[in-house]
Amino acid sequence: MENKLSHKKAAILGIQHLLAMYSGAVTVPLLIGTALNFSEDQMTYLISIDIFMCGLATFLQLLRNRYFGIGLPVILGCAIQAVEPLKMIGRNFSIATMYGAIIVAGIFTMLVAGQFARIRKLFPPVVTGTLITVIGLTLIPIAIVDIGGGAATAKDFGNLPNLGIGFLTVAIILVCQIWGKGFIRSIAVLIGLVLGSTIAWAFGMVSLNPVMSADWVHMPRPFYFGLPQFEWSSSLTMIIISLVSMVESTGVYFALGSILNKELSTEDLKKGYRAEGLAAVLGNFQYFSIYNLLTKCWVIRAFRN
Repeated sequence: MENKLSHKKAAILGIQHLLAMYSGAVTVPLLIGTALNFSEDQMTYLISIDIFMCGLATFLQLLRNRYFGIGLPVILGCAIQAVEPLKMIGRNFSIATMYGAIIVAGIFTMLVAGQFARIRKLFPPVVTGTLITVIGLTLIPIAIVDIGGGAATAKDFGNLPNLGIGFLTVAIILVCQIWGKGFIRSIAVLIGLVLGSTIAWAFGMVSLNPVMSADWVHMPRPFYFGLPQFEWSSSLTMIIISLVSMVESTGVYFALGSILNKELSTEDLKKGYRAEGLAAVLGNFQYFSIYNLLTKCWVIRAFRN
């Protein structure tokens, strides 16, 4: 099957994977930014940097080397299970404390990656599969709000056009999955996204003005949200979340390894966890670039053994 797949079809499948990931990646900063009453500029910057870091984090996972990277087609994005803890930290402290807690959790992930990889037998498929399923179920309320219009407080929330387009998109995907054949079935999600968005555009529900007026290039701005601040309870909370994410990642790694007929070793898992931790740390260093360089060098030296 792998040899028969043309480059054109592989590119189409890649676009589908990207778009499916994109919605989840954007949802997390939207939820956090909305809860913390971010301005439009702050929200735009948070989402754009989030997308940028998803790409960089994925590259780190694919770039297999001596220290990090599992070398599997893992797209790293935002952990939905971190949304509520981050909202709590942001409300009780500040966004700078959120970033400080994520930095601590990322460093913790890199430091315990080797030990965590050795206890993989404690997380059989039934455990990791259950965890991934529960995380998926937590997305259902978010999906329902999005189908209703994206904001439960909006005047048009739950009106017929919103619900109609939402369920029509679901119906298109299901039809392609059930009655489609071959490649059509494989790109059912992409077909649903394209047709659903086209129908929404025809009803005037899609505006391209923000896209047309946006800058072509948007570079990270250091110190945009201020210097990271560190608070012990916030850091501990995010460390717990990082452990949950590592269990989830274990299931993903083995699922991909099974698809690719690749036996994963303890060393492979360790490098995968390290890539996730490094991505979490680097995602916050756009605000604190000097600290980025110093910590990265220190962490690499710590991993030489």
